[in-house]
Amino acid sequence: MDSPLHVSREGAVMVLTLNRPKVNAFTHDLTVALQKALAQAAREKDVRAVLLNANGRAFSAGQDLTELQAVEGESLRHHLQVTYNPLILQLRRLEKPVLAALHGAVAGAALGVALACDLRIAAEGTQFLVGFSGIGLAPDSGVSLLLPLMMGLGRATEYAFTNKPFGAEEALAWGVVNRVVPAERLHEEALAWAQELAAGPLTALGLTKRAFNRAIMPHLEAVLDYEAHIQDIAGRTPEHHEGVQAFLEKRPPRYT
Repeated sequence: MDSPLHVSREGAVMVLTLNRPKVNAFTHDLTVALQKALAQAAREKDVRAVLLNANGRAFSAGQDLTELQAVEGESLRHHLQVTYNPLILQLRRLEKPVLAALHGAVAGAALGVALACDLRIAAEGTQFLVGFSGIGLAPDSGVSLLLPLMMGLGRATEYAFTNKPFGAEEALAWGVVNRVVPAERLHEEALAWAQELAAGPLTALGLTKRAFNRAIMPHLEAVLDYEAHIQDIAGRTPEHHEGVQAFLEKRPPRYT
C-alpha cells in the first residue's frame, strides 16, 4: 500500500505531500506520519523550511468519516489528543517556516492544519469549508482559535454555523491566505517561496514565530484541550450520528 504521506527534499526545504486519493482524508496513520515528519524537520539542521502540499484533486476534505465511525463509542477526546492536537502544536512550535500550498477543498480538520501553518498560498478556485457543523460537531484542530483570529469573529461564526464554503479570493481578502495564484503555477510558486524562506535568517524567523505565539495565542494548548472536551460531548449526540449518516447517504441531515 502506498504511503499516505510522501516526504522529499528540495534543497533546504522538506516537502510533505498528502497522498490519500481522492481527497486526502485524514486518518490516524496520516496524522502520525505528519507528526513524525515534523519531528524529523525539527531535528535536521539542514532542513530550513517545510512545504506542506497534496496530491490529487483536493488538499484535504478533513477527517476520514469511515475511520471516525470506527471510533464512535470511544472517546473523541482521546482521538484528538493523539492525532490533531499534537500535530497543531508541532506546527506552531517548529521554529522553522512552514508554508501550506492549498488547492481544491480545504475542510474540517484540514482547515485547522492549514491555519496552523505560518503562511498559506492557494490556487485559484480553492474552496474552504469549516465543515464540523455539517456532521453535528464543534470545531477542533485549533479552528475555534485560528479561524476567528484570522477572519474575525463575526465571519468565523457565520461560516461555522452555516457550513457554507468560501473561496480563495475571499480567503485572501480576509487574511486567511497570503497569496492566490493560478492553479497551474501553485507548486512552482509555493516551492520558490519556501526556498526563499529557507534562505532567510532562521534563528530570527524562529524567534519571531515564538514571539507571535506568545503574543497572540499563548493559550493554544488549553484551547486544543477544551476543543477535545466539547468534541467528546458533541460526538455522543444524536445530531452527530444523524450528520454522519446523512453525509454517507448523500442527503441533507434531519435534525430534530
